[in-house]
Amino acid sequence: MAGSNAIRGARVGSGPMGEQDHGARADRVKISYWDALGNETVRYFAADVAEEDIPEQIDCPTTGLPAGRDKANPPQLLKNEPYKTHLAYVKERRTEEEAAELLEQALEKLRARRGTARAKA
Repeated sequence: MAGSNAIRGARVGSGPMGEQDHGARADRVKISYWDALGNETVRYFAADVAEEDIPEQIDCPTTGLPAGRDKANPPQLLKNEPYKTHLAYVKERRTEEEAAELLEQALEKLRARRGTARAKA
């Protein structure tokens, strides 16, 4: 068979095709997390990781909700805040009067640069 490649589709270093055991697995711990909808997400951690280094809460990959280790009491989404635009944040910090004053100052600077500034009455 001309042009055949015996390793096509195989990973480099994977060993003979069809080999089931690719080496010894490291010891690991299975941790289950549940979200408010009852979805379980399993994460594996190395067995030698300290308990305090394993997170108590993760984001569920299917729903995006927070998921905790206690199946009976999964964490609730605190507050679903909608996306805010830059203008919305500015409006939170400034009153209408401040905004009008800032706009007028910016326009005066622009007019002065262009040489079209009006004389104040």
